[in-house]
Amino acid sequence: MTQRFTRRHSLQLAAAAGALTIAGVDARAQTPQRGGKLRVGKGHGSTTDTLDPGKYSNGFMSAHSFMQGNLLTEVQADGSIAPELAESWEASPDARVWTFRLRRGAEFHDGRAVTARDVAASINHHRGEGNTSAAAPIVAPIQSIETPDDHSIVFTLASGDADFPFGMADYHLIVVPAREDGTAEWESGIGTGPYRIETFEPGVRAHYVRHPNYFKTDRAWFDEIEMLSIIDPTARTNALITGEVDAIDKVPVQVAGRLGRHPNVELQEVAGNQHYTFAMHVTADPYADNNVRQALKYAIDRQELVDKILKGYGVVGNDHPIGRGQRFFHADLEQKAYDPDRARFHLKEAGLDRLAVDLSASDAAFAGAVDAGVLYAEKAAAAGIDVNVVREPNDGYWSNVWLKKPFCAVYWSGRPTEDAMFTSAYAEGVPWNDTFWSNARFNELLVTARAELDNDRRREMYREMQDLCANDGGTVIPMFASYVFAHSPAVKHGTLASNWDMDGEKWAERWWFG
Repeated sequence: MTQRFTRRHSLQLAAAAGALTIAGVDARAQTPQRGGKLRVGKGHGSTTDTLDPGKYSNGFMSAHSFMQGNLLTEVQADGSIAPELAESWEASPDARVWTFRLRRGAEFHDGRAVTARDVAASINHHRGEGNTSAAAPIVAPIQSIETPDDHSIVFTLASGDADFPFGMADYHLIVVPAREDGTAEWESGIGTGPYRIETFEPGVRAHYVRHPNYFKTDRAWFDEIEMLSIIDPTARTNALITGEVDAIDKVPVQVAGRLGRHPNVELQEVAGNQHYTFAMHVTADPYADNNVRQALKYAIDRQELVDKILKGYGVVGNDHPIGRGQRFFHADLEQKAYDPDRARFHLKEAGLDRLAVDLSASDAAFAGAVDAGVLYAEKAAAAGIDVNVVREPNDGYWSNVWLKKPFCAVYWSGRPTEDAMFTSAYAEGVPWNDTFWSNARFNELLVTARAELDNDRRREMYREMQDLCANDGGTVIPMFASYVFAHSPAVKHGTLASNWDMDGEKWAERWWFG
């Protein structure tokens, strides 16, 4: 039987779950009011940022994406998938052919109507041999895209993908206009989203005004939005306290409790899939030896980092990127703990008495990354491992350090599905595989699990993949961090999403002043 999904089904599912939300706004909350200018301080942003959707690489640009554009689908506040520019979709029985029907009435900021041709051009922007888009792994399985009419688009995949609609909600895949030659017109910054770009200064600020003909009439309450890149956590926090901005993300957990008691601040903590990592290039010595990688994994005190770096706003990680709340989390996988003797054992297996490594870190990676590195170094010394923490500049960290230095601190916001996370950062050869890890069994399971419609079988495959990441992969994942952000009491919202930071980075269209 063909699988179908429509907006009506989305509402039925919400009702069945007892949800009290409409378009992400809690029906019990104050009625949204239109108007005002929202000013947001983001702990992200770089002078190398670009309007090319394939190159969005931080929280500033993911928030920008959701202001500029829309996707075929949307992850709702409760984590379910729903139509956005699409109004419905259906899949063939083997989940290889997906047909999306586009909603009518959606238009670009310049008044052009959205058509299937625009969708095809936007998705194709991330496809093709040698494409370096961060979304290239997500769209790589697409063999062909057909547009039978202006409001239908058909994707044929190389193999079945039960989570394909979730993949279409990735923030890189916003729909932009198609040129006459069928390519995507991304340079202009024109999109379908709730806000139109007025100014864009990479690594500094961006200014937006509300799109008056936005198709979601129950969203986008602000008249204007100004988003500022404020990497320094102290400066960002002070900007909120003094009223220079109305909201900030990445609240330093060291001051979160005190900040939450300030009369002009409301603190928010949301548990999600965000995790902090130390990524090793497995193609470079000494990390090419898995015994070295295992030694480094047992030489870190995870609970100490949760207590001292996260101040309890999180949980320990186990060297794989799947969060505890996800469908196929491997709860029975042996939890790694600080064990200097076991770390020394792995060093000896690698033929080493001692090990010396450089670890690059910066607050651009995550708040407290340098301090986390220092704690790591202190505990690793007992295992015969000398970790030299290299403090890197905040600006340019993602272009000059990440993917360049062989051992560095990284943050990941996580993904709504196991397949999306593994495909984005762990599959062989993908642009954001920041350890350059390749495991034949893992890559085989990734393809097989994606096409499997039986959830029990999928669960077993994803459990094995988590085991492979933890015990063969090049990523030390010591902690999963809750999203901690704050805003003034004047800012109102409904149920907060956990798929990304700050309400799934949909704050621009979900929040309002009241």
